[in-house]
Amino acid sequence: MTQPNTRSAQASKVLETGPLDPAEARWIRLGKITYTDPLGVKRVWETAERQTRPKNSTIDGVGIIAILDTTHGPEILLQKQFRPPINKVSIEVPAGLIDEGETPEQCAVRELKEETGYVGVVEKTSTVMFHGTFPSLSHIYVHDSNGENQNPVPELEENEFIECFTVPLATLYEETKRLEDEGYGIDARVGTLAEAIELGKRYRF
Repeated sequence: MTQPNTRSAQASKVLETGPLDPAEARWIRLGKITYTDPLGVKRVWETAERQTRPKNSTIDGVGIIAILDTTHGPEILLQKQFRPPINKVSIEVPAGLIDEGETPEQCAVRELKEETGYVGVVEKTSTVMFHGTFPSLSHIYVHDSNGENQNPVPELEENEFIECFTVPLATLYEETKRLEDEGYGIDARVGTLAEAIELGKRYRF
């Protein structure tokens, strides 16, 4: 099920690439970590961190697993969003950065409403996961239980171009392979979830 959206991610394209002056960086700060390995050898690790993490938060943001009950069974809410680093439209779960004074659960509900129009309730919060060097509460399960989602309308910012659609959980793996064959990039969170469901089917756990 795809929601109509005139702000199609497909229309985006990369115009040029080049180095970033640290003074211009709004979102990411580069750094280095000096450490010793098990043999006592001193080594340096290049790292990156977000500049937007709230002072009292241990994580940068959330990723949202939104499961919708339909007459055909449970479906997962996904998004299409252009990502310049891979020069492709990426298949993703809704996600966002935590605001100052906000809990991960509050962030999940807010971001879900803003990006998709759906109103949800947090059912379960997962452990902290890392995407590269960025810690996030990666899988917060949000479930529609109050009937407010008949005609969801996203509240996108002027620089957001997101298309929402749903996929049956039972066929998520097959759908991700099909979308990959069509030229889409599959976000690691979506791909990992699809692989986990497929493994569960194969080994019956």
